[in-house]
Amino acid sequence: MLVKLLDAELAERDGEDHEFYNSYNNVDTIKNAIVCKEEGIPIGCGGIKELEPGSMEVKRMYILPECRGKGIASIILRELEVWAKELGYQRCILETGKRQPEAIRLYEKNDYSRIANYGPYQGVENSVCFEKRLNK
Repeated sequence: MLVKLLDAELAERDGEDHEFYNSYNNVDTIKNAIVCKEEGIPIGCGGIKELEPGSMEVKRMYILPECRGKGIASIILRELEVWAKELGYQRCILETGKRQPEAIRLYEKNDYSRIANYGPYQGVENSVCFEKRLNK
């Protein structure tokens, strides 16, 4: 349910770029995911998947609109980082879009640094990429 809502919101924000971005958001390749529930109802999610040895990519971060602004996304993000570290990864990286200023603020607030666009996002004007080194 949360991923469907995320996809609908991103389709609206991304406009004609949505198909490109959507092609890199297949949940079938995500083996590690967190779902946050409130009174048994899913309100937020996020996942990580190996991008390359030593690096996990943060994927599919989403919080229901009525639950935003309460720090839930930061909690999910920190738990994903802990999980990545426990699995032996040294960094988390991610891509988000310039049309998602809330996501950009979330990652900056959680000590992610902007990096050059990686992989399929190289040269994509709307993409913003981040990384966070995980302390040993």
